[in-house]
Amino acid sequence: MSAVLDYPPELLFIICSHIYAAGLPSSPSSLDPVALGQFGAPTALPSTIPPGHWPEPSVRKTLSNLCLVNRAWYEAAKPWLWRRVEVRLPRSWLALVDEITGGEDGQSVEKTALAVEKSIQAVAELALATTAMAGASSDEEALKKWKESILETLTGPDGSVPPEILTPPASRDPSPRRLRAKSKSPARWKIMRTISDAVQDIADRNEFGLYVPRVHDPRPGRFVQYIDFNHFRTIGMRRSVEEGVSSRFVTGERVEALLKVTVVCSYIPIPGLIVFKEMPNLTAFGATEYMDGALTLPVLNELFLRGVSARIRGKPSRGRGLVTIDYNGIDEDDRERRRDCKQLEAVDFTGCISAVFVSALAEFVNTHLSPTTDESTSNEDDSRREERRARRTVRFTEEEDPLTFAGVRRLCLRGVKSVQPHVLNPFVLAFPSLTHLDLSATRVTPELLTTLAKSATVQLHSLSLARCIRLTGESIKTFLIHAPAAARIQELSLYGDQTFPSPLSAEDLEEMFTLAPCFTSGELTYLDLSSSPVSAQLLHKCKSQPNLRSLGLSYIPNLELEAIAEFVKSKANNVEVLTLISTSPSLDWSRTGGIEIPRDTVRQTSLALHTKIITPLCMPPRVSLFAPPPVVQPVPTRLRVIELSMPALVGLGGGAGTWRTIRSKGGRGWYVDTATGWVGGRLVRGLTSNHLLRVEMNRLADANGNVNSGIGWHARKMEVLHGFGMLGREDGLYGAVSFAYQG
Repeated sequence: MSAVLDYPPELLFIICSHIYAAGLPSSPSSLDPVALGQFGAPTALPSTIPPGHWPEPSVRKTLSNLCLVNRAWYEAAKPWLWRRVEVRLPRSWLALVDEITGGEDGQSVEKTALAVEKSIQAVAELALATTAMAGASSDEEALKKWKESILETLTGPDGSVPPEILTPPASRDPSPRRLRAKSKSPARWKIMRTISDAVQDIADRNEFGLYVPRVHDPRPGRFVQYIDFNHFRTIGMRRSVEEGVSSRFVTGERVEALLKVTVVCSYIPIPGLIVFKEMPNLTAFGATEYMDGALTLPVLNELFLRGVSARIRGKPSRGRGLVTIDYNGIDEDDRERRRDCKQLEAVDFTGCISAVFVSALAEFVNTHLSPTTDESTSNEDDSRREERRARRTVRFTEEEDPLTFAGVRRLCLRGVKSVQPHVLNPFVLAFPSLTHLDLSATRVTPELLTTLAKSATVQLHSLSLARCIRLTGESIKTFLIHAPAAARIQELSLYGDQTFPSPLSAEDLEEMFTLAPCFTSGELTYLDLSSSPVSAQLLHKCKSQPNLRSLGLSYIPNLELEAIAEFVKSKANNVEVLTLISTSPSLDWSRTGGIEIPRDTVRQTSLALHTKIITPLCMPPRVSLFAPPPVVQPVPTRLRVIELSMPALVGLGGGAGTWRTIRSKGGRGWYVDTATGWVGGRLVRGLTSNHLLRVEMNRLADANGNVNSGIGWHARKMEVLHGFGMLGREDGLYGAVSFAYQG
């Protein structure tokens, strides 16, 4: 143990990085729910048990324990412990805000100045211990010279720290009535970096090549790269309706406090100003309907207007123009600070439909993405037009390129139903580097697909257009066949149901199957054509799909089970998950007098499923006992999970043999072969009754739906924060949308 304690800091940091990486899902995935328990070390392979990766709670607990070993382990584990933040409880959210921002607000200039003074004192002592200041006769004199040199560098023409913060509080004019112009300091992380750079510059002038340790910043905001509110709830806290409205936990100001840190430097308190932004390295942000009221316009500005390529509309590329500053808007200090932040790579706005968010997004589009003209829409009154004009802080008459966000590669807007097309379309088109796009259940129109098809930079890997009621079959077909952005799609969801059926016609499907590059390439791994008019003839014309793992063919009442079995066996034998909700005359359930009844009897439905799907696809071919020698033939496909409607699953009862029913937390359910699964990177059939994987699957079957929201197969929501697409796994509210909800 003593040898471990003497490891260099770089080695400890690498060890902690491997611990963090062990919690990331493996690619390719096993498609099964994550098993929580002691099942051995992760394999980094598509495996359910032993798992392909550690559960996230195990990784977090391991890193937390390492922080308690000693100071060296604490410094090595802390960046990885804070790398991913999931907000779950209201009180933990408030503690998070306080920990990252330090509990500061617009009236904490004195505290900030004291903290900067202490930092300068600490770094001067570090520099003194490392170097020798020329011309100093004692340590006290050398320390004084170091501090004077640091202050001189920071207050020079290139200094980025305001003089108000560098001035000791006792030396200031105490008059409370003296008005001074408002100024803003950089974030804490930038102040610390500026001080360290100043000290290193002085050391280089004094003795070139000498390294001075960097000043220590105790706040963890700079480590955070991922934050989501997927698990955040206020339900069950016994709060009244009035408290829920007037005393909200997640507010726009508090979200801003994490994204931005700006200390207001003035002697007169300015109401409404707070401490902003302390997360310069944030690259992934996930929101939900439980906190979308906090997604105000300032929050959207801080999310998207960051990074070196972010540019505010109206800022000239060269020369000077007439500038009108509005302190409620975006000024030059904000642009300067945002250029030091990383751009977002992934954004998830699943289910965000509040009036606050919809209004903020519309204003964001009007301010930054719409043409800077004085014309307005017909339904916009004069007061709103004047208000929108006032928020634009810089106005120019010359033409300029539209504002784009090249850093964002993954975007999920599933269920954002309240956003109108004139806002949604320019917002989506502002991301020219998209690889993952989920527009399910939105008001997307054919015009968006037409414009997106002209993009030479968008290269979609995963696309979801489920339940988009304004799209036409012609627009979807044209986009998939002719758009360069759709040529490399590997995950495609065109899901529809009985309420919102697919707009595709049989002619559209035939052209797609024979001409669309994503179908002819054979690279599809996920495909959902539910409620489309798929027939046996169309499946015969479809190209082979050797990489297809999850196939959705629900709500197609006239498609025979024999045609499905033939397609899976001959052209998609690697399919593991198949959805057949209300598909085929044998499994279609109709409603009569409010009661769902099958076309055939329950016995005939179960018999048809086993004889037409399970036996030919999931069992080895029968061989004659008289044909010497009897050779065991392999199972023709990898099929092991079949999604059915709830009435059909009820009719199946407890299942047959190793096939059992597993229900989600909501209205979905699957007929699962519990004796088949991924073990150590191989798909194994015929697991013994005491095998850990089979025991775990039987436990889920016995739970009868009393499971967490991450249990299920064939997701209907795209996982974008980590980039695993339609084959990714999620829990919390995202998991409920993926696996529990019927729509």
